[in-house]
Amino acid sequence: MSDRRDGAPAEPTDDADPAVDGGHEPGSSTHTVRLELDDEPGQLLAALQPIASNGGNLLSIYHERGNKTPRGRIPVEVDFEATPDHFDAIVDAFHDEGVTVIQAGTERYAEELTLLLYGHLIDTDLSDTLSRIEASASTSVADVSLAAPRGTEDASSARLRLEARAGETATALDAVRDIAAEKGLRVVAPLVGVEA
Repeated sequence: MSDRRDGAPAEPTDDADPAVDGGHEPGSSTHTVRLELDDEPGQLLAALQPIASNGGNLLSIYHERGNKTPRGRIPVEVDFEATPDHFDAIVDAFHDEGVTVIQAGTERYAEELTLLLYGHLIDTDLSDTLSRIEASASTSVADVSLAAPRGTEDASSARLRLEARAGETATALDAVRDIAAEKGLRVVAPLVGVEA
């Protein structure tokens, strides 16, 4: 903002600090990171700390509090500026702090797998089934769609969209199959070309 009345910009001074003036460090670029946070006080602030501690310049936060994941977590998208080295340090710091990173820049930290569970899902405690899937093989349940008839005598089905750490999809699928076998459920996977 200029104090000059003629609309011309104020003359720059030699003591201007780019960090204060909103400038950016040479070589830095904008990065987007998608995180998943527990719905607890202080989680957002704790998740932003690695950015500040590792030379990042926070630009924006999109906090989707009303759009929780099936696990009750909150998706958060953060834009910040950083050099490539600082960006790598920030992502490493997220992992070190136990923050779930879904995507960092163009690199996705989760591979998606859609499958169908069929059987007595309600009688065998669907909530327990989902919790056990998430507890195994670094897998999270991103979406659940349940089709259950009235009563508990007929079988029901659930379409699950899972996210697993990169390279661990096969391990996640094996874990689901083990849990399903224990509960007498059938697994149809992977479902290809299915809109979640």
